[in-house]
This record gives sequence, structure tokens and C-alpha cells, in this order.
Amino acid sequence: MRSTLRLLLPIGLLALLAVGLAACGGGGDGDNGASSNDLPGNAVAQVGEVSVTKDDFTHWLNVAAVSSAQQTGAKGAAAQAPVPPDFTACVAGKKENAPKPAKGQPTTTDAQYKAQCKQEYESLRDQVMSFLISAQWIQQEAAKRNITITDAQLQKDFDKTKKQSFPKDADYQKFLKSSGMTEQDILFRVKLDSLSNKLREQVVKGKDNVTDAQIATYYNKNKQRFATPETRDVRIVLTKTEAQANAAKKALEGGESWSKVAKQYSIDEASKGQGGLLSGIAKGQQEKALDDALFGAKKSTIGGPVKTQFGWYVYEVEKITPANQQTQQQASATIKQLLQSQNQQKALDGFVKDFQNRFKGSTVCRTGYVTQDCSNAPKQKTNTTTTPAGGATTNPAPATTG
Repeated sequence: MRSTLRLLLPIGLLALLAVGLAACGGGGDGDNGASSNDLPGNAVAQVGEVSVTKDDFTHWLNVAAVSSAQQTGAKGAAAQAPVPPDFTACVAGKKENAPKPAKGQPTTTDAQYKAQCKQEYESLRDQVMSFLISAQWIQQEAAKRNITITDAQLQKDFDKTKKQSFPKDADYQKFLKSSGMTEQDILFRVKLDSLSNKLREQVVKGKDNVTDAQIATYYNKNKQRFATPETRDVRIVLTKTEAQANAAKKALEGGESWSKVAKQYSIDEASKGQGGLLSGIAKGQQEKALDDALFGAKKSTIGGPVKTQFGWYVYEVEKITPANQQTQQQASATIKQLLQSQNQQKALDGFVKDFQNRFKGSTVCRTGYVTQDCSNAPKQKTNTTTTPAGGATTNPAPATTG
């Protein structure tokens, strides 16, 4: 049940929703005309006609805090959900659990502890709000599409997952006690998972139809993907000087084994222990002079010395595996599977984009609980800073716990 019980792990479509939904701080309302003033008094958010209540938020916040504490090892008050605005219990808990500062190091102040508590609260709050809002989106979309999960099916899914993760009921009861979750919480998670899977199935239904013409077009445009280049198994001896290379070659031509000659003469540590053997070498993988020599050589002929920047090589080609080009018929199954996957992903991407736009427009959050999922979220500033090469990022998914 580990994957099902991770409190804020995106499930099914929620995993897709996580991309592009970056949680922002609980600031004031945005300037798009939506307002939190019309929310019911017990609501932290409203999705269409359905409220996300403060009680639900508090419950899942406490569960998230327990899970976080299990990861960090926090105990006592430090393991409880931080309570704004003063964070009194959180500060006290941190002071209680704090190690004694090293000699000469300053003691952490209450203000610093409070700042830590505030940051932890905001992180947990944003994760929980994203989870509760996304859960409403999933349930309402499922209802719109007449997708349901019967109580019997829900219980069946729950029992199956429970049995896989907790063969002994005692372990399950221990989990409930330590996680802060109730069985109803777990059933809720299983229901969301089942609805999410059914939604996905409906969205991609019929997208696995791929014609022979489409397969042929893809094959003709991507023949190189179905080609395997010629490879060679070779033996080499690398020496520092030409004289040493000539001595090694003479020994080989005189009948000495590659194993003995490589051990005596070679400075290539990667191959000398294997008798100089390099397996499965493809053209273009070695320094040009050696590469040209290896792929211009006949099988079972000792060649060299060849000068390179690393030294002098003596070599012999032991085995040649010819290049191979798969036919369209041979590649057909692979291409069909690839095109099916692409079609399904395209359908999912289009659905998620429309799904986000529709539900975000009907989601209003109370001040102090606003995330980027909310229509009244502050507009994000455009970041004009250039991202270093290789450092591109996407908005993070809600943190996983459990």
C-alpha cells in the first residue's frame, strides 16, 4: 500500500496536473476579478459549488506533519503541524529537539525558529491545498463524464492494496496509528486513484489505432533508428614507444599469447587484464588513427604499430559483427507501440491543458490559502533570468511522504 498511501503523491492524472501548478505563498487575492470574500465561513477554497472545508484542511495538514516528522525524526511538539501566526508550540518543539550548539557557535534565536516554522507551515499548507483542490477536480470531472466507483469496487481495490502491503493486520493497525490517517482517509485515496485511472482510460480510449500507412511513414523517416552498426571485437597492446610496440608485435607474430604480451607490454589498464580484448567496438569510438586502422583491417591479422596521442598500438581483429538493418516488417511492432504511446500522450496533454483551464477558473481560495491552483492567485512575474545549460526545471510535484 506504500504507493497508495503516500499522502501527497500525485495519483494518475494528478501526476500530470503537478506540472504547471507551482504552489505559491498564501498571499492576497489576485487581480483577475475572483474574490475569496464570497466563500462560506468554514471554507478555505471553493471548487464550483463544492467547498474545501477548514476541517478537511486541518486534518490533512496534521497527517502531512506526521509524515514529515517521520522523515526528519522530529518528536513531540516539533512533530505537530505548525500553527500560525505565532507558531508557539512549533518553536518550543524545535528548541526542545535542538542539539547543543558547538563551542563558540551562537544559539538559535526564537525568531529564527519561528521563521523555520513559518516556512515549514507554508510548504505543508501548499501541498495540502494542492492535494485537496486537485482531488475535487478529479471527482467533479469524473462525475461530469459519468465515471463512478461503486462501494463494492472501492472495497475490493482497498482490500487488494491492503493485502499487498500489509499481510498482517497488526502491521496495518500500526501504520494507521503512526501515520495519523484513518481508514476513511485511505479509502478516499484509493477512490481518487481509481477515478483517476478510469479518467485516463476514457481519455486515451481509441487512441491506440495505428494504420499500416502510418507505420510505413515512420519507418521510412527513421530507418537509422532500426539499424545496428558493424561492431568488432579486437585485441590491442598500447605502449609508450614505437620500439616497445614493435617488440610486442614481434612476440605475437612469434606465437606468444595476447594475454602474455598484453601483460608484459601494455599500459592500457582497462584491457591488459583481459588479454587486450575490447569487445563490441563501433566505428567512431576510438581515436581516429586507431579507429581507421581497426576498421580497415582484415580479421585475424596482426597490425600496427599505429601512433596516437596515447602511444603506439598493436592490434588484431578477432570478430566482425556485420551491420544490420531491420525491415519494416521486423520493426512494425515496435513502431506501432511507439505511435500508440505518442497518440495517447497527445490526447492526455490536450485533456490536461483543458482540464486545468476549466477547473482553475472555477476555483477560488481564501486569503492565506491561495496557491497557483486558484483563480485568484497573484499573477506570477516573468522570470527573465537565463537558465544555465542543463539546468532547466519544471514546477515541482507535491512532495511525497510515507
